[in-house]
Amino acid sequence: MSQTEKPQQPSGVPPEPSRPEPAPEHRTERPRGAVRRDLSASIVIFLLAVPLSLGLALATGAPLQAGLVAAAVGGIVAGLLGGAPLQVSGAATGLLVVTADLVQRYGWRATCAITVLAGMAQLALGALRVARAALAISPAIVHGMLAGIGVTIAIGQLHVVLGGSPDSSALDNAAALPGQLEDPHAIAMLIGAITIAVLVGWGRLPGRVGRWARVFPAPLVAVLAATAVSAGMTVPRVELPSWHVPAPPTLPDASWAAIAAAVLTVTLVASMESLLAAVAVDRLASEQPDAPKGRAHLNRELAGQGMANAVSGMLGGLPISGGAIRGSANVKAGAVSRWATVLHGVWVLLCAGLLAAALELIPLAALAALVMFIGVRMVSFAHIRHVQRHREFPVYAATLGGVVVFGVLHGVATGGAVAVFLALRRLTHTRVTVTEEPDGHRVRVSGQLTFLAVPRLTRALARVPAGANVVVELCGSFMDHAAYEALQTWSAAHQARGGWVTLGGRSGRPIAEPASAHACRPWTPWRNHHCTRSALARESASETSGSQLLGGVSAFQRHTAPLVREELARLAREGQRPTQLFLTCADSRLVTSMITSSGPGDLFTVRNVGNLLPPPGSDASCDSVGAAIEYAVEVLKVGSITVCGHSGCGAMAALLSSATAASQHARETDESTPLTRWLRHGRPSLARMQRIGRLGRGEVALAERPVADDHERLALVNVIQQLDHLRAHTCVARRVAEGSLTLHGMYFHVAEAQTYVLDEATRRFSAVRPEPAPLTT
Repeated sequence: MSQTEKPQQPSGVPPEPSRPEPAPEHRTERPRGAVRRDLSASIVIFLLAVPLSLGLALATGAPLQAGLVAAAVGGIVAGLLGGAPLQVSGAATGLLVVTADLVQRYGWRATCAITVLAGMAQLALGALRVARAALAISPAIVHGMLAGIGVTIAIGQLHVVLGGSPDSSALDNAAALPGQLEDPHAIAMLIGAITIAVLVGWGRLPGRVGRWARVFPAPLVAVLAATAVSAGMTVPRVELPSWHVPAPPTLPDASWAAIAAAVLTVTLVASMESLLAAVAVDRLASEQPDAPKGRAHLNRELAGQGMANAVSGMLGGLPISGGAIRGSANVKAGAVSRWATVLHGVWVLLCAGLLAAALELIPLAALAALVMFIGVRMVSFAHIRHVQRHREFPVYAATLGGVVVFGVLHGVATGGAVAVFLALRRLTHTRVTVTEEPDGHRVRVSGQLTFLAVPRLTRALARVPAGANVVVELCGSFMDHAAYEALQTWSAAHQARGGWVTLGGRSGRPIAEPASAHACRPWTPWRNHHCTRSALARESASETSGSQLLGGVSAFQRHTAPLVREELARLAREGQRPTQLFLTCADSRLVTSMITSSGPGDLFTVRNVGNLLPPPGSDASCDSVGAAIEYAVEVLKVGSITVCGHSGCGAMAALLSSATAASQHARETDESTPLTRWLRHGRPSLARMQRIGRLGRGEVALAERPVADDHERLALVNVIQQLDHLRAHTCVARRVAEGSLTLHGMYFHVAEAQTYVLDEATRRFSAVRPEPAPLTT
C-alpha cells in the first residue's frame, strides 16, 4: 500500500468518533515565501476593492463610506472567521438592487438594521449546517438571478453615465432611457467611455507590456485614467464626510411581514452569492500548484459571513458577501492563506482614514461606468449556453425576467415554480409506441417509467395481439415499482396465452425486477458481444469486421441516437463551437471522448500516427495537420490546445528501433513508404531524449512513479517536443502571446487507465485524481 492510501475500515468495526476537520490552510505546509505572497496579494485586491466598493455604494444611494466599511469588515471579520481562506468578502454585488430599494423605501439606518438581522439569520443557518443544502438550488435559477440583477444594474447606471439619475425600477429606467439619450451630459459620457474602454482593453494588451500591465487591476487603472482626464473639469465627484460614530440602526417603520421579507431576501442572495463564490474560488485554487488544497468549510463560511454582516450593519456599512471577482484576483495574485484577505481589509481601513482627500478626486461617472460594466458581465453567455444545453433555459429566462420586473425574491420564486413545472413535465412526458416487425412486435418506452405513465403503458400493451413475440425496449433510466408491477403482470399473462416477451431483444433478459435503479456502461465492446452483431451474422454464426461495424452502428441508432438527437440537431443549426483542440495518436485504444468525458461539439480532434505536429516549413504532406491547427486557432478560436501521448505507442517503438546501429543505414536509405517518411517528424523527439541521456539530466519525469523504460520516456519527451513544434506556428504563437490561448501536455497510460498532465515548469507529468463529490458534508 502506498503512503498516500488510507487503510479501509474493517467491516463490523464501529468508526472512530468524528473530529473537526482542520481549516483548509493547515492541510498542507505553507509554501516558502508565504508571508511575502500574502502581502503582495493583499495589495492587489485592496487596489481592486476600493473603486469597486465606492461604485457599489454610489449605485445603492448609500453614503459612500458605507462601501469602504463593508470592504474593511468583510476582509477582517469574514477573513478571520470564514471557512474559505482565499475568499475575499466585501460589498455584495448581487444585493445592489435590493439594497438600493431598501434605502429608498426605508432609509439608510433601517437598511443597516435589516443587514444586522440578515447577518444573525446567516449565523443561525450556519449553526444548523444547511450550507450544502443551499447549493442544491438549480444553477439556472442562481445564474438567472445574477443575470437579472446585472441587467437592472446596467440599465440604472447607464443613466448616471449619461449625466442623469436612475429610478428604483428597472422598467422605469428602461422607459426613460430614450429621453436620457436625447440630452446626454457630454463630459460624463466621455469619462464613462474612457472607463469602459480601459476595462475592456486592459486585459488584452499583448506581449510583455501586457503581462506587466496586468499586475495592476483593470478597475483601478480605469478609475485613475478617468480621474486624470477629468482633472480641471466641473463634474460630480466622491464626497466622503469626516468619520464619526455611526448612528445606531433602527427598525424600519413597516409591518413585520415586510421586514421579514426584506431580511429573507438579503439573507438568501448574500448567502447564495457567498457560497457559490467560495466553491468557485476553491476550484480555482485547486488548479494552482502550491495553493492550499481541500474544500472550503461552507457552514463555517456562512457563519463568518453572518458575523461580518452583523458588524457591518452596526458600523453603517453595506451588506456583505463573498465575491468571485475579488476571490479569483486573490488566487491569481498568489495568496496562500487567509491573511491576504485580512490585510486587504486593514489597507482599506487605513485608506479610508488617510487617503480620503485622494478618493474625493474620483468622478462619480467613472464609478457608475465601473458598476455598469460589472452588471453587464453578470449576464454570462457561457452560462446561457450551459443551461440551454441542459434544457433549463426557460428556468433561466423566467428567473431573469422575474428579477427585472418584480424583484429578486419574486424572480427566484418564479424561476423555482418554472423549474418544478419542467421537472414534473419531464417526469410525466413518457412516450409508449407499439410497432409491428417481421418477427413480432416491439414496445418502445421513451422517458421515465413511473406510476404516472402506467395508464399510457397499459393502453399500449393492450394493442399487442395474443400469442405474439414481443420485445420491450426501455429507453429511460428509471422504472418505479408501480410500472414494474404493471409490466410484469402483463408479461406473465401474455406468456400464459402462448406469447413470448423479452426485454431489449431476442438475446435479452426476461422482464424482471431491476437490481438497481440505474446501470451505466461507458461503451459496448465489439468482441463477442451480441449487441454489435448484425442480424445476418447472428443467423449465420459467422462474423466479419464489416458486420461488427454495421452492428455497432445499428446499436447506436437504436440506443444512443434518440438520446443525442436533440443536441446534435442544435449543433447542426448553430454550428460547431469547440473550446479545445485535442491532438493525439490514432491508436485504437485511445478513446478521446471516453478519457475526457466529452461529447458532440466539445473537442476539435486531430489524430495521426505518433501524435506528431510537424513545424511550419515541413513538406506538403504535413499540410493537413497545419491546416487543422490554423482552422482551430484562427476560425474556431479555441482557447486551449492539448497534445496527448500514450503508453505502448507503436510510432515511438519504431523510432527507438530506428536508432539502433543495425537499422541506421535502412533509416537513411529506405524512406519509400508513407509511414517511414511520416516518422521522420518524430526524430527531433528521439534526438532530444538521447541528448538528455548524454547530459545525464532528468528533463522529463512522472511525479508518482519512475519512468518505466525508454519507450515510455520517449512518449513523454515527444509530448514536450510537439508542444515546441506547436509554438512555432505563427497563429499559435500570436494567440499565446495575447494570453487568449493555452497549451497543455498529456500522457495516457493504457494499462493503468490513468491520465497524466504536464507541468512545463518542472517537466513532470502528474496523475489526475478523481475529485471528491462536491455536495457531500
